[in-house]
Order: sequence, then C-alpha cells, then structure tokens
Amino acid sequence: MITLLNKSFGYLGLFTLLALTACSKPPAPPSMGSLLGDNSQGYTKVDKSRPIIFPEDHLSHDDFRQEWWYLTANLKTQEGELLGLQWTQFRVALAPEKADIQSPKSDSGWAANQIFMTHAAITSKSSHFAEERWSRRHPRLADVTTKPLIIKIDNWQWTGTGEDLFPAQLKVDAEKFSYQLSLQTSSPYQLQGEKGYSIKSADGSVASHYYSQPFITVSGTVNLDGIDHEVSGDAWLDREWSSQFLNKAQAGWDWFSLRLEDGSSLMLFQLRGQDKPSFYSGRRMFADGSGHNITSEEIQVEVADWHKIDSKRYPIAWRISIPSEEIELSTQALNANAVVPLSVSYWEGPVTVSGSHKGEGYMELTGY
Repeated sequence: MITLLNKSFGYLGLFTLLALTACSKPPAPPSMGSLLGDNSQGYTKVDKSRPIIFPEDHLSHDDFRQEWWYLTANLKTQEGELLGLQWTQFRVALAPEKADIQSPKSDSGWAANQIFMTHAAITSKSSHFAEERWSRRHPRLADVTTKPLIIKIDNWQWTGTGEDLFPAQLKVDAEKFSYQLSLQTSSPYQLQGEKGYSIKSADGSVASHYYSQPFITVSGTVNLDGIDHEVSGDAWLDREWSSQFLNKAQAGWDWFSLRLEDGSSLMLFQLRGQDKPSFYSGRRMFADGSGHNITSEEIQVEVADWHKIDSKRYPIAWRISIPSEEIELSTQALNANAVVPLSVSYWEGPVTVSGSHKGEGYMELTGY
C-alpha cells in the first residue's frame, strides 16, 4: 500500500517517499544510529520521575520522537521444526508537536505528523523471510487505538480484547508468508532499568521508557510456501519510547531476550561505543513479576563466531558471563543469514542457549 507523506520531514521521510514511489536511485538506507541518534530538540525528554502507567502506556506517545511495539517468538511446528517470528510496529514523529515548535500544518484529513513502519519476519534453520509496510497515521490505514486495543497498519493487526495488550490476536498477511496467532499471559509486566527508566549510556545522556512481557504463550498457524503449519511456543514483547536512543559516540547495539530452563528470563544489551567502552545493562526476570537488574560491571560478553553476509560481518555466536547470577552461556543463531534487508537493515533472529543454563530466545544486532 502506498501512502503519501507530509513535506519537510527530514531524511527519514525523504528516504521513505523515494522508496515508496520507486525512484530509480534512492539514497542509501539510513542507519540505526542516524534514525535513533539524531537531535531530539523540541521533543519530550525521558523523565526518570515519570511512572509507567497501565493501560495508558500501551498506547502511542506522540510527543516523543520514536517508539515501538516489538514481539519475538520461538515456535515449533507440529512436525517439530523450529521457527522464529518477529513483528514490530515502529512509530516515528516527523516533527515535534509542542506548541512552541513550528510543525507542518494542513486542513487535510490525510495529513499526519506521525508515520508507522511495521516489520514482519519468519526464520527457520534454512530460510528467512522479512517484509515491511509504511504508512502515515490515519484511522483507516495505520493507528493505535483503545477499547479494544488495536495496533495496526493496513491488515497487519494486533487486536486485544480490552484496554490491555493481552489476550490478543496477531494477524500478518505478507507476500511470502502469513501468520495468525493467539497470545496469552498471566504474568505482570516487567519494568526495565529503574522502574521503567532505562539508561542507554554510561554518562546517562540518553535513556528510554521501557517495559517488557517475557512470559507469553503462543498458539496458531503459520503459512509458508502455501502450506499451513500449526505452531506453539513462547513469545516476548518489548515496549519502548524515547526521543533519542543513541548518542553520537555509539554505533549500535547487541540485544538478547533469553528464556532459560529454570523458568527465568534474561534481558541483556550491549551498546557499542565508537571510541569508548561499550555500555551494558540487563535484568533477570521471573513469571511471578519479580526480577532484579544486572549492572554493566557484572556483565561480560564476547563474540564466539562471525558470519559474513554480502560485505558485512555479523557476530552470530556469543559467550555471556554474569558471575553474580551464576550464568555462563553460549548462544548460537538458528539461521546465520537472518538479516532483515528492509529500509533499515539489521540482523534479527532466534538463538539457542547452552552452558550453565539451556534455553532459547532472540538476538538483534544493529550498526554493523
């Protein structure tokens, strides 16, 4: 679906418009750093004193520059094949909405200051499919609404039964695949960082509001190559919003969402510095809603194996050591070629876990 965007909305909007109108020579895709590390002037800043409130914070935060609803799932077909599944709806503001900032104005009902980009992917051991859709915000095209909670872009839709995110149905009908899933949880949400205030740098110059639901049960149908597969498994949802996720000295991140055999979940990320040491953060979480943060000083990670795709190299196997948690893990990608080759390119795929704990989860690599 092609939708027209407002004028005067910067590099991201220019790239999107050129891509959607099939220009013969579009500019190079923006990097994650250029999208998330740009000037945040005029947008609302992340505030440590601001509490996360449910169900209001399931909705969009238009005064912040960007945010996402991010689901990853580790599934198994009835035939025993392992699948990874991703669905992410991004929202990006084209200009600040504060009264003292001049934003594009229009009397048209089709004008919007917010655009949505949605990525959907399915990964198996031997294949990886990813597709995307873009749209300006409009009730008939792409939006986030409540009662019931719906997060949609065209016919790719997350549909709740009330104001909460769960229970929900997730439907995606892409060109090369489709899925229809039921999502359930009985666990409380986990607030990352300090009560949902998640620092992204050693100096605290950038941060986000961030909460997760690591304990989701999944059932449904995945269609690949025209064949329906009944699937079941576990999923993880991340909700995050900010006006600046990276500072200029940071190149990208490595993020892990791991479910361990003892019933706990581990969130861990490394933000790589271009000329400074990396910054680490983590949280060990349990289904009853309890959990505790893991500081940067407690975390040790190193690459165990690299994989080259075209001209880029990606670290597809890692060793993770957290002595304070008695954790010594090795992670391995289910499919080393799980690059999401869309408007913003990054690596995203399922991983298996071995070592002190067995398990499974997902890994995201940006900035390579």
